[in-house]
Amino acid sequence: MAKMSETASTRRGLLKTAGALAGAMVIPDAVSAAMRAAEPRQVPLTSSGLAPVRPAPRAVPSSPRVVRPELMREALAALERHGNTIKLRDRIVIADFSAPSSQPRFHFIDLVSGKSVSKLVAHGSGSDPGHTGFLQRFSNRNGSNASCEGAFLADNYYVGKHGRSQRLIGLDPTNNNALERAIVVHGAWYSNPDMIRTHGRLGRSQGCFAVGERELAETFDRLGQGRMIYAAKV
Repeated sequence: MAKMSETASTRRGLLKTAGALAGAMVIPDAVSAAMRAAEPRQVPLTSSGLAPVRPAPRAVPSSPRVVRPELMREALAALERHGNTIKLRDRIVIADFSAPSSQPRFHFIDLVSGKSVSKLVAHGSGSDPGHTGFLQRFSNRNGSNASCEGAFLADNYYVGKHGRSQRLIGLDPTNNNALERAIVVHGAWYSNPDMIRTHGRLGRSQGCFAVGERELAETFDRLGQGRMIYAAKV
């Protein structure tokens, strides 16, 4: 009987160990792409034959399918830098202006789940004078009609010449004229997907974040007031 009891105890121990290992293999969706792609390294065993227990590396909230790690790091650093101004920190929006306007590059990132939604967005005509579809430069200057880079605070809504729009407050020296320049989020016909089918690229704004007309309501819902947009070309 003692032998049977020891066997049962051993089996229970093995089942517990297997369950723990299975749990350790679950990787949250928010873990960065670099961590997902990393190859496991050989760990030397201790004298007991078991691998030493080491603290897990801290995972950086990311969206590995769409946002490159270096851009995500910049955006998160901006979120920390302006933490006292940006009250809502559950979601951020990243405008990746290294991508062409033909690609969805306006990324809505849920920092809790790591999930994301990406939309088309236009850049300013002053940032792309030859209308190549690629942003060439940023400018914070009045009258430049260019996109500007940095962190923006999503502010209040209003109805203007582009219909329902949302004001943005520039938080960095590279975009602190955004409010004066009326750099806002609005819908535009030249940001609709059919522009890509017919021209291979979107039209250009006067520096605003112009999304497709049918995407505006969802854009406002996901962005809301009090969250951050981070625009960069990394």
